[in-house]
Amino acid sequence: MKLRDGERIHFIDSKGRHYPLTLRQGRTFQFSGEKIPHDDLIGTEEGRKVVFSGGSRFWMVRPTLSEYILKMPRGAQVIYPKDIGTILLWADIYPGARVLEAGLGSGALAMALLRSVGERGQVISYEVREDFAQRAQENIRTYLGEGERGAANHIVRPRDVYEGIEEQELDRIVLDLPEPWRVVPHATLSLRTGGLFLCYLPTIVQTVQVVEVLKGHGGFIGVETIEVLVRGWHIEGSSVRPDHRMVAHTGFMTVARRVQP
Repeated sequence: MKLRDGERIHFIDSKGRHYPLTLRQGRTFQFSGEKIPHDDLIGTEEGRKVVFSGGSRFWMVRPTLSEYILKMPRGAQVIYPKDIGTILLWADIYPGARVLEAGLGSGALAMALLRSVGERGQVISYEVREDFAQRAQENIRTYLGEGERGAANHIVRPRDVYEGIEEQELDRIVLDLPEPWRVVPHATLSLRTGGLFLCYLPTIVQTVQVVEVLKGHGGFIGVETIEVLVRGWHIEGSSVRPDHRMVAHTGFMTVARRVQP
């Protein structure tokens, strides 16, 4: 598939560093005093090497969702790919699911949810900050290539989830909020029986509090908490060793299943 006007691409240099660009007809990309016209890239194939005006060479590719999240503009801190992948499986996000998320932040998790629920599913995002919602929707449109209002199956509501949930018979609720225990009573009313509740928290103090509320409520079972640690490896010929640096703790994920009290 040829690259189109408005698409997001990444330039990758010889050291594996990524430089993002959104293609726009008639514009010129400048990097360290070198230039390349966008029109020279639109209509061509990804995965090829391009040469800038000063002779520097880069691979040109469409970014994966993981690569895009790490380089996209942010209004709020994002959930990183290593945790998003786990959230999708632990919350069992499936094609056709109806999912509520709060808050929307910069849109990283929403993009992954939208891809997982597919066209038959729906993602409803609650976000109280208008600037966050606007930035997130721009990020989602840039990557998913949807219309001016974003994905047709994505609904953004300027609502405070602590005050209640409008929707009923939800399949999943996924929260990235400081006090998710305040949502537990609302989740009981809005989640279908058998539905899943998942929250993402940075500290164990917050996590202990939400676990205690879930276990004490009576409407949830199977409460579990995990964190994900990722360590890369350096493999080059006979030199094989773990990386000296790793992505350790970023957040705790707690999941519970809604049942009849």
